[in-house]
Amino acid sequence: MKLLKNNSPFIANLSHFLGVSQTPVSHSEKIISALGGFIAIFCIMVVSHHYIPGAASMGIVASMGASAVLLFAVPHGPLSQPWPLIGSHLLSAFVGVACALWIADPILAGSLAVGISIGLMYYLKCIHPPGGATALTAVVAGDAVQHLGFGFMLTPVLLNLVVIFGVAMLFNGLFYWRRYPAYLQQTQKQVPVAHSEFESLSHQDFIEALKEIDSFVDINEYDLNRILDLVYHSQKQHNMKPEEIHLGGVYSNGKIGSNWSMRKVIDEGHDDHSNTDYVIFKQIAGQEKKKNDCITRQEFAHWAKYEMHQVEGRWQRLVAKD
Repeated sequence: MKLLKNNSPFIANLSHFLGVSQTPVSHSEKIISALGGFIAIFCIMVVSHHYIPGAASMGIVASMGASAVLLFAVPHGPLSQPWPLIGSHLLSAFVGVACALWIADPILAGSLAVGISIGLMYYLKCIHPPGGATALTAVVAGDAVQHLGFGFMLTPVLLNLVVIFGVAMLFNGLFYWRRYPAYLQQTQKQVPVAHSEFESLSHQDFIEALKEIDSFVDINEYDLNRILDLVYHSQKQHNMKPEEIHLGGVYSNGKIGSNWSMRKVIDEGHDDHSNTDYVIFKQIAGQEKKKNDCITRQEFAHWAKYEMHQVEGRWQRLVAKD
């Protein structure tokens, strides 16, 4: 535990490399997600055991278990929505059964089943990672699944999908912030983007941005607008006051990317009049044109969003103590 809590640059870089999530989620949200997954899988296991006897049914549970993580941990993510859920599993089940029946080599059949399923999910806009497990299950489960043939798509796959979809709607619907599918949450309350830099993100703006990235991004337009709006309001609440600017202090403008910079106050004057109360700064990071300048304390405070301090060689935002 001490290793994980260490704030050294090595640990920080290792965490970023490994993709350790920094998203703060409350304990209650984690418990709700776990409880929803438990209820869904309990129901699915009962259905699977009824239609496929023995160990083969465990494969179906495995792929639906992966879907449960998405539906109850990230119910508003694009990968969790009804069409990706239903389309991917049914499509992958069809491809998996076809490969199992028509390709004798199980290694080649399993590999093709997953690869073809991924490609078709992309083209049919129903990317849902657990679908790949369903395709593979149809190949490796053996006689129990091959005996069902393409009926495997209906029982237990479609039946399992009906169960997990129904549980996701009912369970997540008990909590107003988790309503599933995401459409129900989005139509409940539209969130306008009120800030000037992103006055309004249209559907076409979103599509053009995704074309530039040229890779699947697990966020929808509604959530992106909401995040930008919350970031804007959070930023507006942290404007600095002239009296907070002091000699030797290091400050950031709080911007993103190439517009970000840090300045250090290297000299100051003291005057009761704001128009003649000057500070001299030196830019210590960033690409702004002004590397050094003498401006009023009020102008500097308008530029600065928060103070920075150095911890073990890394600059961090200074959090005010209550």
